[in-house]
Amino acid sequence: MRKHYSLWLLSVLMMVLVLAACSGSGSTTESSGEGNEENTEKSSEENNAKQEITVTAKSEIPSMDPQLITDSVGFQWAGETLEGLYRLDENSQLTEGMAESSEVSDDGLTWTFKLRDAKWSNGDPVTANDFVYAWRRAVDPDVGSEYGPYFLGGIIKNASAISNGEKDVEELGAKAVDEKTLEVQLEKPVPYFKSMTVFVTFMPMNQSYVEEQGENFATEAEYTLANGPFKMTEWNHGEGWTVEKNESYWDADTVQLDKINAKVIKEVSTGVNLYESGEIDQTELNAEFVDQYRTNEAFEVVEKPYLYFFKFNQEAHPALANVDARKAISLAIDRQSLVDVILNDGSVPAEGYVPSNFVSMPESGKDFREAQGPLVGSDEEKAKEHWSKALEALGEESVTIELLGDDTGTSKNVLAYYKDQLESKLDGLTIKLVEVPFKERVRRDSASEFQIEAATWGPDYVDPNTYLNMYLTDGQNNNMNYSSEEYDALIKKANDEYAQQPEKRFETFLEAERLLLEEDAAVAPIYQDAKAQLFRPSIKGVFTTATGPEFEFKWAYVE
Repeated sequence: MRKHYSLWLLSVLMMVLVLAACSGSGSTTESSGEGNEENTEKSSEENNAKQEITVTAKSEIPSMDPQLITDSVGFQWAGETLEGLYRLDENSQLTEGMAESSEVSDDGLTWTFKLRDAKWSNGDPVTANDFVYAWRRAVDPDVGSEYGPYFLGGIIKNASAISNGEKDVEELGAKAVDEKTLEVQLEKPVPYFKSMTVFVTFMPMNQSYVEEQGENFATEAEYTLANGPFKMTEWNHGEGWTVEKNESYWDADTVQLDKINAKVIKEVSTGVNLYESGEIDQTELNAEFVDQYRTNEAFEVVEKPYLYFFKFNQEAHPALANVDARKAISLAIDRQSLVDVILNDGSVPAEGYVPSNFVSMPESGKDFREAQGPLVGSDEEKAKEHWSKALEALGEESVTIELLGDDTGTSKNVLAYYKDQLESKLDGLTIKLVEVPFKERVRRDSASEFQIEAATWGPDYVDPNTYLNMYLTDGQNNNMNYSSEEYDALIKKANDEYAQQPEKRFETFLEAERLLLEEDAAVAPIYQDAKAQLFRPSIKGVFTTATGPEFEFKWAYVE
């Protein structure tokens, strides 16, 4: 049912290389792939099973507004109900979405997308203006999108100036040439731009519908609109929601599931009990259950390039402004024991900020992580040395620091482990755990209302920049008051001067990562995620991608 991650990586890297070549080799026209017709035909033959499944979600959906979504749960369900210019297929290749073809100019600055005939779930046609309107919303300071300025800024012409209030939204470098032709002007050549359009922030919006709903838009099922494989039909806040097949979807014949129910399950034991009783078809497992189910046919481990790490808010506590304190905290965590004993789900210790098996060096083909080597790890003696220096500089004998995290079962276990590790190894340190619902943690992160945060980051496109540009001074996802002119200059050089020189670009990213972690200890990568879970074996055609929804259900069916 799942593709092994190594195969996923190879296919995505091939896609990125093709995109980069197209950006710098003259004007080319590309047609999207043919989808999964063969698999669909095979799976639909003589299949009389009820096409309804029930899966779990770790939290409530904060919003279904694609330009306001910043969390993985929102990404999942907006990604199933909406469709951008492209989506990723089961081989993680860009495949058919709202765009039938694309063309890029010789200088890599102008992209032209031809749209197919498609409809919204209310019968309205999907037009080029739907993309222009959505992207303008994403950078409009009055809308307040967090990811809009982050994704479009510095990439689409005038996006940064608009988000800073210096230009009107009408000056954004995206225009509807006609109803089915979208023209996009970039600030500079961006090798990965086409793959970015899969991300939820780039999803289209039906202007008349959004304006008609006003403040209600995307807050209830009845105030959502779909142009993707499914549409939301029920939303019981805090409990779960239902999406059903969208008969108006342009490729509805491919979609075999009639209904997907999602239930908010915070405790793993609850999920396991519901799976065993047949009430749900998928649930995560933690260390308590992995060994019990390891030989079960429903057991699987899904590898992901998702990073779990500490964010240090340098203005929230004097100790966190001290580089020795930050280094001490990072060095004190035994990452191997964490993944082996506490998690026991296939996760691996992080050795840097860019995950392993995510992206390769352009010429050598060596994994970015391997080319860099480990930048973080556990060393109790060095941790104690740095902590002693920090306390001396602070003039304190003891320090209390808050650690913010989620209130789910697995997160609580991990937070308790962090507290024990830090307090037992760093004399005089007290960790006060602050466990809150996922939605509240996201809010506090955005508002910089934390001291240390047990944070998570997954890639938005296949390039080191999706991780490393987070910590630009005043960056949209910095939120921890880290600032380095040298770091800013390296990221700028990688994306401007070396935009069309892949080898120099990646070498500059390596240098920036070393500065971020070895010198400044701005963040502390802890582990790279994998998910152990039970997934009903009769459900076929479900797969994962790093940059789209956690699960892709367009091609799924019950056998």
